[in-house]
Amino acid sequence: MTHSVFIGDGRVVVPVATYDLYLAGASSAALVERDGQIFLVPLHGPTAGGMLLKQRNVLGDRVLLAADFLAERGLGRFTPERPCAVRWVAEAGGLLIEGMT
Repeated sequence: MTHSVFIGDGRVVVPVATYDLYLAGASSAALVERDGQIFLVPLHGPTAGGMLLKQRNVLGDRVLLAADFLAERGLGRFTPERPCAVRWVAEAGGLLIEGMT
C-alpha cells in the first residue's frame, strides 16, 4: 500500500492510515528541507515544539498548518490540494514527501 499526504491551501493533510503507521502518538511535527528534499518529522512530548498535528475529522486524519513554509516553495494559499507519496527515511527520522518541490 502506498501512503501519501495531501499538500495545498497552506496545509499538509495526513490521512489516518499514514498517521497511524508513521506518526502515531506525535502531537506535533516539523517540516524540514534537506538537500532539496522535504521531510515531515514527528515530534513527541509537550516541549518538542514544531507545528501542531491537529485532528481534522472524526476519522482521525491530521492537518499541519504550514502556510509560510509552503508559500516559500511556491505552494501558497489557494494552491489546489494534491496528493504526494511519502516514505519513511530512517536516517532523517521522518517521512520524505515525494514530488512536493
